[in-house]
Amino acid sequence: MVQSAPQLYIDRMVWKRPSPRVSELIRQCSQLVVNARPEWLGELDAAVLGANPTIASDPELAAAVSHSNRANMYFWGTANVRDPGAPVPANTGPEPMNIARELVRRGLDAFALDAYRVGEGVAWRRLMEIAFELTTDPAELRELLSVCSQSISVFIDDTLAFIAAQIESEREELTRGTHAERRETIALILDGAPITRQRAEHRLGYALTGNHTAAVIWSDDPAGDLARLDRAAEAFGQAVGARPLSVLASSATRWVWVRGVSDVDVAALHHVIGGESDIRVAVGATADGMDGFRRSHFDALTTQHMMARLHSPQQFAMFADIELVALVTADAERAAVFVKHALGAFEFASAELQDTVRTFVAEQCNASRAATQLHMHRNTLLRRLARADELLPRPLAGSSVNVAIALDVSRWRGGQPG
Repeated sequence: MVQSAPQLYIDRMVWKRPSPRVSELIRQCSQLVVNARPEWLGELDAAVLGANPTIASDPELAAAVSHSNRANMYFWGTANVRDPGAPVPANTGPEPMNIARELVRRGLDAFALDAYRVGEGVAWRRLMEIAFELTTDPAELRELLSVCSQSISVFIDDTLAFIAAQIESEREELTRGTHAERRETIALILDGAPITRQRAEHRLGYALTGNHTAAVIWSDDPAGDLARLDRAAEAFGQAVGARPLSVLASSATRWVWVRGVSDVDVAALHHVIGGESDIRVAVGATADGMDGFRRSHFDALTTQHMMARLHSPQQFAMFADIELVALVTADAERAAVFVKHALGAFEFASAELQDTVRTFVAEQCNASRAATQLHMHRNTLLRRLARADELLPRPLAGSSVNVAIALDVSRWRGGQPG
């Protein structure tokens, strides 16, 4: 249910319209805001996400906040291009409604909306820079900044009031029905609460004995066709040969579990999601019983968070493949320094040369086995290894472990395709 946009501030204050000259300056400012440069938008996202690690570590929520930032800038800008200096009503479009939905489904509250205040500060500083580029007349600047300050403040206040109202509406909706019961049961299991296995199985319609493999399936585009996520969840079940338990974690995220085998038919899964560039899958390690159900899920979340933290271009990742990378990259800045020290110029070598070194190390630095794996002559392999030594800061023979780890980090953060 969509709440009506509040007009508390607009109704209770006398809104003084700007002079014709300042109206024109506001229009010019607003045109620049509407056509914001990519670096401005990047600065806005970095400030907002940097101020709230909870949002930044959640790829779906971070994407929703980024979309909302842009939508709010565009909404305010276009309103002032049409009618410079007039009150701008709350943005009640799909982006703020999506923010409300995502916060509620994660158990977060309106406190997370404080991030918008950070965005307001960044936008205001940028607008002041624009204003000083358009005019140096003190009287014009005073009027221009006064009107814009009031306009932005009222717009953000009213938009946040609208989102807060939507949060209450979404919370009421989420607490009703079967979905709420399944989410509650999952939450009890994940929290280690004293719920019996039999009761949990009855509420979920899923047997909690035996092995379990969890996955997190999500989309980077919360505004897209989210039915594709359900198809991806079914495809994950088919890829391991088991019927999946799928839970709506948020509008653009599914938490999925399957029982039994730990092998995933990666080719079959890629066949389904390969054409959907915004859909990603993070898979946890297989483990036994209710405790394994829980552990595998947390492994999948760790994998998802690593992919988000590194802005990884990969669509599919398994915890078993990234466990060490996740540990190394917990501090992204220190991980970047580690890669630079371990690889030097080799960080930017061709994918072919990097793959040769990666395979050589994986074969325990045995040239004959590595050449067989790569289907090449041993002498060709040795020439490539000699070239790698020319690029590496230290000879491969004494740094093979660090080089292999650094190559994995580089691959997952999009350095070179693996």
